[in-house]
Amino acid sequence: MDTHFFIALIRLVDVILGIYVWTLLAYIISSWLIMFRIINPYQPAVRAILGGLSALHDPILMPFRRIQYRLLPNMGGLDLSPIITLILAQYFIAPLLKDIIIFIAGLITPS
Repeated sequence: MDTHFFIALIRLVDVILGIYVWTLLAYIISSWLIMFRIINPYQPAVRAILGGLSALHDPILMPFRRIQYRLLPNMGGLDLSPIITLILAQYFIAPLLKDIIIFIAGLITPS
């Protein structure tokens, strides 16, 4: 395979993780706006957006929420799972995926 394919694959992974991080930030900010009663979650458009963000992020956040509720004391409703997910996505998952793609590219392309 051509090395351009693997460069494109790395860029694609980077773009997908970037979109995920930005939508996670939107999810966090929207939860704050609901908590401070700046937006009304009962409006249809807001409910649709929040439903989409919840469907995208809740499956990934749930394991971190379970760990948080078991290990940490009651923090008054403070949810640290989005912060943990952001740190993992930015500093561990993205570099690991890039290294795996580079490793596979080194195995496939002739030296």
